[in-house]
Amino acid sequence: MPLLILTVIVQIGLIIHVVRTGRQTYWVFILLIAPGIGSIAYFIIELLPELTGSVRGQRAVRQVRKTINPGADLRQRELEHKMSGSVDAARRLAGELVDNGQYQQAIAHYEQALTGLYQNDPDLLLGLASAQFGNDQFDDTIRTLDRLMEHNPDFRSADGHLIYAQATEACGDEEKAQEEYAAVVAYFAGAEARVRYGRFLEKRGNEKEALQQYEEIVSTAELAPHHYRKVQREWISEAKSGIKRLKG
Repeated sequence: MPLLILTVIVQIGLIIHVVRTGRQTYWVFILLIAPGIGSIAYFIIELLPELTGSVRGQRAVRQVRKTINPGADLRQRELEHKMSGSVDAARRLAGELVDNGQYQQAIAHYEQALTGLYQNDPDLLLGLASAQFGNDQFDDTIRTLDRLMEHNPDFRSADGHLIYAQATEACGDEEKAQEEYAAVVAYFAGAEARVRYGRFLEKRGNEKEALQQYEEIVSTAELAPHHYRKVQREWISEAKSGIKRLKG
């Protein structure tokens, strides 16, 4: 009985918090229908990011939010863009469209934002390249990233560099792609770049070099903390599969 009373008190308190802070009203229904799980979800998604201020935590929370209420973030970004029409709002909306796989719409928003003072903005150009790459516009991706580097020589992005390497590979320039892959794995945080480089080398028949890339991933993971192994689980698993495949 005390536990039930405590659950009800927490439920009521969180509902009041939803109303007073202007949160999305769907939280009220979640808290009423599933007070236990709903309370935990509300704490993780809405309260924890505010308490910790962690950017990484907020990114993880967004994924949970997408699962609970698919499309909510996109609708919010669309509303913000409609109300303000600012370049920043366009950038956030385009980024959300990319996250939702709506690449053509994202491209349109990025291109509209790349005008005036923002015509060579590095963040907008990087976003546009990401959308173009997702839409299989590999030549356009390369041109956009070349434009970014031309007008912003001091700008650095490991993600952008990896996209550049992949787009170059997709366009058939294997020598240039190998050069870019070799450069990006030297500083890319995480195992994705090295796995993609290993795939590329394997495809070219450089099995010994590909195996070295895969083994480097696994050896790094063995010495890394648990959090790293958890976040990089997909790529570590693929590296292990690569080792098994190449060693027969």
